Amino acid sequence: MTAPQLEDGSAPNGSVGVVTEELERVKVSVRDILVGSGPRVARDAFGPVLVFYIGYKLGGLIVGIVVATVASLAAWLYERRRERSGLLAWLTLLIVVVQALVGVVANDARAYLAPAVLATLTWGLLFIGSVVIGRPLAGLFAGEMYPFPPEVRASRTFRRVFSVVSLAWGTILLSRSGVRLGALSESSIDAFVLVSAVTGFPLTAGMMSWSVWYAVRAFRRSEEWGWALTDT
Repeated sequence: MTAPQLEDGSAPNGSVGVVTEELERVKVSVRDILVGSGPRVARDAFGPVLVFYIGYKLGGLIVGIVVATVASLAAWLYERRRERSGLLAWLTLLIVVVQALVGVVANDARAYLAPAVLATLTWGLLFIGSVVIGRPLAGLFAGEMYPFPPEVRASRTFRRVFSVVSLAWGTILLSRSGVRLGALSESSIDAFVLVSAVTGFPLTAGMMSWSVWYAVRAFRRSEEWGWALTDT
């Protein structure tokens, strides 16, 4: 058995037994993580655009803006009532509020949708930038899916694994923002929503599945933490 180490090569605070107990309190399962978190991520990734589009087609721009904002607020409150941080839902709500302000002022559906495209571009740059500074952003969102103990968060394995995941997400988000920006500029709102759907839920689901599979596999194979993880 190899004892865990922190980034500086030292052993983490507390005994190995305490760390093992923390890690095994929630057994690691790719399927369980995806089933528990996948629908929430998909909801926050594509839900606001879909709800806006339905409201927009049925009642016009203002109706679309209102229902999308209410839906995003409801998603965030849902997370908070279940004592989850709801980080992604909260960030989605902030973007939707900005979209609402821009859409109402401009009185234009394209103007309403533009901030979401720019937000995707920004997130792509942030994911890649976080790796450059040694603080992989994917690790922050991973905490929404699995309760990593502080000792694990401070480890070399954690930074290495989620640096790879962050680079993958950054590349995908930058590509997606380019495709969506082109659709928003050159196509109809209907076409933009279709592009958002194709590059939204399926792409997000695929990336989530790969991210969780890769992270679990990498941790299990690591000398630092593989000894402490159990399959289900």
